Amino acid sequence: MFACVHNAGRSQMAAAFFNMHRSQDAIKGLSAGTNPASEVHGVVRDIMLEVGVDLSNITPVKLTTELAKTVSTIVTMGCGETCPYVPGVKIVDWKITDPKNRSIDDARDIRDEIETKIKAFIAENNY
Repeated sequence: MFACVHNAGRSQMAAAFFNMHRSQDAIKGLSAGTNPASEVHGVVRDIMLEVGVDLSNITPVKLTTELAKTVSTIVTMGCGETCPYVPGVKIVDWKITDPKNRSIDDARDIRDEIETKIKAFIAENNY
């Protein structure tokens, strides 16, 4: 599970890259937010299309304790204290800048940082 506040940027990119690069089909990346927006940020949709990922039909999802209980690891990206704590679920925190209201070039840099972190995360965990 990749989690951020609005589930409209970082966590959406992370889940998409995880699902693109993982080697184990049985493991799926999900994303959710503690206070989900109504839609994925426009700049995020645009920069992900540049790398072949269409997020136009994705709706942000609320990160609930019940949803968190269905995963083994939650990678947080800026939700801080509002991320739910679930006993037995591993929490990894990545400090990644929110692409909302950033220039397209800054958003691309954030996208590329997320993809790099995802590739390393997959390699470290044999996903």
